[in-house]
Amino acid sequence: MIAGAGVRAKTGAAVEQDWNERQLAQQVRAAVWQVWTYLEPSIVLGCSQRTMLPAAGAHRGREVLLRRSGGGAVLAGPWMLGLSVALPVGHGLWSPDVIASYRWLGELLAAVLREGGVLASALPPPQARAMAPTDGLQWACFGGLSPWEVVAGGRKIAGLAQVRSRNGVLLSAGVLLSAPDWALLCTVLGRPPAQIASLASVTTSWAEQNGDTAMAAALPQHLDAGLRAALRAGEISGG
Repeated sequence: MIAGAGVRAKTGAAVEQDWNERQLAQQVRAAVWQVWTYLEPSIVLGCSQRTMLPAAGAHRGREVLLRRSGGGAVLAGPWMLGLSVALPVGHGLWSPDVIASYRWLGELLAAVLREGGVLASALPPPQARAMAPTDGLQWACFGGLSPWEVVAGGRKIAGLAQVRSRNGVLLSAGVLLSAPDWALLCTVLGRPPAQIASLASVTTSWAEQNGDTAMAAALPQHLDAGLRAALRAGEISGG
């Protein structure tokens, strides 16, 4: 059974993180998902970046959150489309293997982007390792490159993360619709100014690859429909 789907119109990253937390607070019994669009900039740190919170929190007016999943800092905002998917253990798209768990979602994101005219691909593990940046940007989610994350033109356009528990698995993703405010991220987290250009050089966006703003506005609905179809097919294949 699938349930609780939809596109959440412009909200804050705190609402998204609260939704994510609630999904694994109890047994996940049916696949559930949300597609997110953001009203204001927010910085969401990976669970291992807790020590960055005091310094980042000193920048008044900038929401800084800590998520349960690993990985680097995410700069959510109007330039990004997010999604969250909670799967019950045993669902056809659930896998006991952490890396394999990402595959279907990375391939789905790449397919949705290709349908919109962006030449995107999800990277298998060997290719991701070969292409991973080595210039000290791994503190930022979009500064690194992990298996099944999505690239276009050789640069990262979508990042993935997950949280696993006995209650199920939560997968999350972010897709860049336009160029993020990398200067804001670097300033708040105290990173060298030179890394602003470095982050821009290893990332790309829908706007850069396509530029069709009307199609970009419809992307959340296309992604929502793709998720619904993939989860329904996974449910059937999983018996």
